[in-house]
Amino acid sequence: MSLSENQHDNPQGQHPHSALADVPPPSPQRLRRVGIIVAIVAVLVAIAGIGIRWMHERDVRQWTTARATPVVSVMTPGQGVSGQQTTLPGNIQAWYEAPLYARVSGYLKKWYEDYGAHVKKGQLLAEIDAPDLDAELAAAQATLRAAEAQVKVREAETEFARTTYERWRDSPKGVVSEQERESKKADFATASARYNSAIADVRSDQGVLDRLSALEQFKRIVAPFDGVVTARTTDVGNLINAGSGSGTSGPPQLFRVADVHEMRVFVQVPQELSAQIHNGLTADLDLPQYPDRTFKATVATTSEAINEAARTLLVELHADNTDNLLQPGTYAEVHFHLASNPNMVRIPTSALVFREQGMQVAILGKGDRAELRPVKLGRNLGTDVEVLSGLTPLDRVIESPPDSLSTGDLVRVIDAPASEDGRLAAKGAPPGAGTP
Repeated sequence: MSLSENQHDNPQGQHPHSALADVPPPSPQRLRRVGIIVAIVAVLVAIAGIGIRWMHERDVRQWTTARATPVVSVMTPGQGVSGQQTTLPGNIQAWYEAPLYARVSGYLKKWYEDYGAHVKKGQLLAEIDAPDLDAELAAAQATLRAAEAQVKVREAETEFARTTYERWRDSPKGVVSEQERESKKADFATASARYNSAIADVRSDQGVLDRLSALEQFKRIVAPFDGVVTARTTDVGNLINAGSGSGTSGPPQLFRVADVHEMRVFVQVPQELSAQIHNGLTADLDLPQYPDRTFKATVATTSEAINEAARTLLVELHADNTDNLLQPGTYAEVHFHLASNPNMVRIPTSALVFREQGMQVAILGKGDRAELRPVKLGRNLGTDVEVLSGLTPLDRVIESPPDSLSTGDLVRVIDAPASEDGRLAAKGAPPGAGTP
């Protein structure tokens, strides 16, 4: 700045420093007021900073707590399946089935009916040629005839001894001695004993002949009842040994005949279902060879005892077989029509919790607290499972509970689907909170 300009601003020609020297200094009261104002401003600024930081820490703490609380979704159990369908393997057997064995030894002379033949009771199936038996029968007949002839001889001897004794007994006193009379009496008794012995021999020989005659009838193999010949294990000329074949080395069966007018179906029912099985309960039979047809059966009886090895109840069902489609030895799937359980509910298998205490389900309790409840399961329906006890239709079940969830843990319930970043949208997260 030039000298003329300074003069223009300061027309009196005073020096600037002299003008500042003329300004009076601030009073102590003014300085005190200014200091108080500055202090108050500083305190307010500090309080505002602390408040902002506290609010931020609170938001972060709430957000962290919300992130640490499990996020779950809940559902109510569905009603159980109406009319339970229980499928168990079954074995179909004939109403009657009998293996036929030879009662006499010999050679098969001829067979008349092959397997698959429908036969009537008493119908001839085969004949056995038994020359040894025939010879024994002829010998027994000859022995019997000889015994009968001996009876006639003993009868004549007895009659002679009786008349002799009677003459000596009735003779006048003194004509014969007492000793001779007693001797004739003894002869009569001896003859009577021989006669009785001969009669006993005849009866014994008759018994032998009857036994051999009965065995002679067993040379004919006949059907024991109306049915179907299901097996023929012999042929003409085969050596036949008498026996039942009960042992491992016994003779084989000759034929097997089955009565198939009605069939028996045997099923092993698990113990947990045994209480629902009763006489008259209906069931459907599915056979592999008839995929498009279902057969009806009815429970007739049970063993009334649980098998200790398998823990099952043996159940017998009866099925009509008028069309002869059911065959002995057939495997069948037996579908029982059991009454529905009104207390049974259905939940997804993902809601189950496997713990040391057994099968459990997580329930949403008061205050959004989890509760682990033991349950008893029924049938596995694929994605769902039946719960027989432990749940009610009013319970709120946690779907897919975390493995670390315990009773009393706080949870957050959501209904929102997964967000774009793949995480479930959590309600209550602070605005603008980033991922920790």
